[in-house]
Amino acid sequence: MPEIWKELAAEYLPALEAAMKETVAEGEGKLQRHYGMMRYHLGWADEQLRPAKAPAGKRLRPLLCLLSCEACGGDWRNALPVGVALELIHNFSLVHDDIQDRSPTRRHRPTVWKLWGEALAINVGDGLLILAHLALRELTKSGIPPERVTEVYRILDEACLALIEGQFLDISFEREERVSLGEYLRMVRGKTAALMAASTRLGAFIATEDAEIVEHFRAFGENLGFAFQVQDDILGLWGDEAVTGKPVADDLRQRKKTLPIIYAMEREPELARLMSKPRWGEREFRSALELVNRSGAREFAQAEARRFYEQALRELEAVGRRNRASQALAELASFIVEREV
Repeated sequence: MPEIWKELAAEYLPALEAAMKETVAEGEGKLQRHYGMMRYHLGWADEQLRPAKAPAGKRLRPLLCLLSCEACGGDWRNALPVGVALELIHNFSLVHDDIQDRSPTRRHRPTVWKLWGEALAINVGDGLLILAHLALRELTKSGIPPERVTEVYRILDEACLALIEGQFLDISFEREERVSLGEYLRMVRGKTAALMAASTRLGAFIATEDAEIVEHFRAFGENLGFAFQVQDDILGLWGDEAVTGKPVADDLRQRKKTLPIIYAMEREPELARLMSKPRWGEREFRSALELVNRSGAREFAQAEARRFYEQALRELEAVGRRNRASQALAELASFIVEREV
């Protein structure tokens, strides 16, 4: 991570974590187990639901929100309730994604459904979503007018709906032989970019009533989300196993329709034929990987990640404000298209 990002994250994170822990309380009586599962997923408890410090993710979305607030001249502390809500919504989606994808691990630990079953995991995800909405009530303590708090709810609800729509499309693609690049980008706009766009938009919204500035920050976050997902797709095919923790070309082994794979399928008919086969052996996998590499998919995906990154920077620069927070946002955008994990 960029140094300025690390510096500001170290300043913001303790307050963010404290606010999150206040929102996701430990519960009483038999409900301690329910809330303990939430706290396990968030990295605050072990498998026996005892207090622990475990990998918890980068808290990227709330940090984007807090940085955007400061970049627009606001007090980032006023945006903390929004940061809490964003992170809980993100984690609600992860708990449900793990069930839908049958993922046994996340952040090198067993997933909630793997430990306690699908029914309780669904309940955990639902609880995180509701707690996210309840967290926003704290905005009134910062003196934010009720009508603007209502607008925050609307923006966040619309982003959440877009996220769920994107997940629906992603699951649907698994059953479709062909997916166009346009359809794929529509899915990414919902599944990945919507919550990032809401993060930067709401951070700016808390700080300023200038609609033009808020729109630039929304567009910055959306393009950042697209760049993030395309880079994820690149790592899913060509990432270093020692760094990513996943087998080489794992996305291809699972026959996911990611951006480079869709691009390759459009240019290599034999790959499209292989992708339609119900089962693969090692020979089919090797042939498919060779076809992807031959198609120029890697170069295309890298160019797309760069295109979204450059558009994100243009949106940020259009605001015309230079401070430590805007510098951190620009450096983060660069990190996203260069990261290896």
